[in-house]
Amino acid sequence: MGVDALQRSQPLRSKWLKTKILLNNSAIKPFIPDTQRFSQSNLKSMLGKYRMVYIKPEIGTFGMGVIKAEMDNHHHFAYQIHQKRQTFNSFESFHRSLTHHVKHKSYLIQRGIHLLQHNNRRFDIRVMVQLNPRQKWEATGVIGRLGHPKKIVTNYHSGAKPMSIHTLLKSHVSDNRINELIQEMNRLGIDIARHMSKKYTRLKSIGVDIGLDRSLTPWIIEVNAKPDPYIFNQLKDKTMYRKVIRYDRQNKP
Repeated sequence: MGVDALQRSQPLRSKWLKTKILLNNSAIKPFIPDTQRFSQSNLKSMLGKYRMVYIKPEIGTFGMGVIKAEMDNHHHFAYQIHQKRQTFNSFESFHRSLTHHVKHKSYLIQRGIHLLQHNNRRFDIRVMVQLNPRQKWEATGVIGRLGHPKKIVTNYHSGAKPMSIHTLLKSHVSDNRINELIQEMNRLGIDIARHMSKKYTRLKSIGVDIGLDRSLTPWIIEVNAKPDPYIFNQLKDKTMYRKVIRYDRQNKP
């Protein structure tokens, strides 16, 4: 097996590689937050531009190791890991402290998105896309994840609460607009799956984590190549869960 064929058959783990693949698609590219490899210069530049960024391990799951970093208008700096927040009066001391947490792994810096909130808690959205029995990509589930009030990530395994997307969005937009947003995110998820499966032919399902900002732009926070189907069992209505599980079982070797 050649190197390129071997790569296509391997599971996707690197967030950097996934980002680079998606950036090659002009329809998907506008929804990808600015992402750079971690370095002192990139950190300083991106904080100056966005004021808030997330620093993530290039390879990792469940939100483990994610750091939220911020700079205020007075050029004071802060970062938060889990529930612990530290503040600094200079970039140098901020970076020096931060380096202790990232020196042993490859990390990325991603533009921070100011997510919509429900009851003063941030939430994002997981879109499940799977190969259906006809071997066509289909968006089979969409679910909201309401973040823990004291944590910086919205992963289910980090204490987020799975909820109906209608419940989370109804205070922001009308029911008709919610349905339009779901269709938009489903289409985006299918576009991502189609594009990534050209490079990785063994791909059977993806979970696209989408963050909506105040203008309702759907930002692609992350693409998971091995999404957990059981999160959909947390919804009262089991319709999506039953389809997700049925497709998941059909796609297993």
